[in-house]
Amino acid sequence: MPASEDLQPPEPRTHQTRPHEYVSFEDPEEERTWVFDLTFLTSDWTCIFGEGCLGVLTGPAPELEQGCCSYGAHFTGPEDRARTEAMGRQLSDAQWQHRRAARKRGGATKVNRDGEIVTRLVDDACIFLNRPGFPGGSGCALHRAAIEAGERHIDWKPEVCWQLPLRRVDDVDPHGHVTSTLREWKRRDWGGGGADFHWWCTDGPEAFVARRPVYLEMAAEIIEMVGAEPYRMLLDHIERRGQETFLPHPATRRRAALPG
Repeated sequence: MPASEDLQPPEPRTHQTRPHEYVSFEDPEEERTWVFDLTFLTSDWTCIFGEGCLGVLTGPAPELEQGCCSYGAHFTGPEDRARTEAMGRQLSDAQWQHRRAARKRGGATKVNRDGEIVTRLVDDACIFLNRPGFPGGSGCALHRAAIEAGERHIDWKPEVCWQLPLRRVDDVDPHGHVTSTLREWKRRDWGGGGADFHWWCTDGPEAFVARRPVYLEMAAEIIEMVGAEPYRMLLDHIERRGQETFLPHPATRRRAALPG
């Protein structure tokens, strides 16, 4: 037994280590187990882009209205890139602030030094991001154009963009069984740079102000990521629980603890 003076107090729990409630289902059609983060999916998180979002820079920058677009988008593969480029070609100068810059630079996307397919940057943010004051409206040009066309934004934008802040992680065991977890996107998912963010929207209480829970508000995104049947199993489970209390999200617990 070490001397008492050598004992160190446990580190305080952070947002990333506080408990979340999960539920799992066996897929009836394939060798897969689905795991869902109930704490996040039943929370009142919502995107507050342009409505107080502090962004993902090293300091608060709500006036820039960049949200999580400061570093551009990474594509999941050639199909993701091709679809986004095809949607971009439909945009007009009135819809896309940097359309001409994209044409001059050989397109809106490129392969970076690490061999990753990414969107180009203009003035330190994604080339598809319309800046505040642009007559066509600030925000993602692809997202805005999809809404104007009466179509789903998830069919126009890079996959990582419409999925945020959801993340699906697939793990395969030695026997080939897949465990797929749908959870919130955490700082660590950005790599080492995530720790440098002044603010991340699932960390703080500011973005937990929606009128509907995530599993309803982002139903289209969830179905696209996991399929209709796993989503139905999730929905049935939540509805069967009825008025039972889910483990509250750490950010909302923090909000409740704030003075005033």
